[in-house]
Amino acid sequence: MYERPTGEMAPINSSVAHPARVYNAWLGGKDNCSADREAAELAAVANPEIVPAVRANRAFLGRAVRELVGKVGVRQFLDIGTGIPAADNTHEVAQRVDPGARVVYVDNDPIVLAHARALLVSAPEGGTDYLQADLRDVDRILAAARETLDLSQPVGLMLVAVLQYIPDADDPYGLTRRLLDALAPGSHLVLSHPAADISAEEVAASMRVYNERAAAHAGATPRTHAGVTRFFDGTDLLDPGVVQLPEWHPETEDATTSGPLPMWCGVGRKH
Repeated sequence: MYERPTGEMAPINSSVAHPARVYNAWLGGKDNCSADREAAELAAVANPEIVPAVRANRAFLGRAVRELVGKVGVRQFLDIGTGIPAADNTHEVAQRVDPGARVVYVDNDPIVLAHARALLVSAPEGGTDYLQADLRDVDRILAAARETLDLSQPVGLMLVAVLQYIPDADDPYGLTRRLLDALAPGSHLVLSHPAADISAEEVAASMRVYNERAAAHAGATPRTHAGVTRFFDGTDLLDPGVVQLPEWHPETEDATTSGPLPMWCGVGRKH
């Protein structure tokens, strides 16, 4: 397991909100601090669709992984921005379909590292590993991934609700392209992202509340449909394209979702 912190790591600082812990609070988890709960609660007051969107985002992750393993034949995943373990982590979903699936998880929050054992309970036929790293450290991520994954074969690149924490100044599109460029043709990008053009005023207010309470490196930026679609350059978008969360291959449990949810999502196949 890759635990050695190198480069710029997010320190444990309970006085400011951190994305993984705020997300955990929205999911009803207990692995968060008072600053995270305050940010989560105030952001949800500003935008009441946040909690339904977070839950729908988790459901989208599961549907996308099942689709890639069960119908496309992808057997390995690189999940960046893993978050604190919750129900139906990527390896659990994948290995229900194929016990031989392999997953490398990446997150920059040391609290996620403290829970990483839950991400490493793999089926004997498969494998999982965990790297503490920032999405911006592409070379280190890829070097570690090669220890568990065969990058000459298709990989599911999971960038689920993480790219909003990469500001435009840090070139999130270039980072995504570098990751995809290292993967074999037939790899798939699974991506979701807060929307700047759905319930725009509420999203802007909730982001402002969150950013005021977040660590300096963990501010969030929503993006438009066009901005999210741009992440898929170099891929062929799977139907139905970049859509709201419940609209991507909906299943029975998604039928209860009503009203617009302020996140875009999609899956693209690398040429």
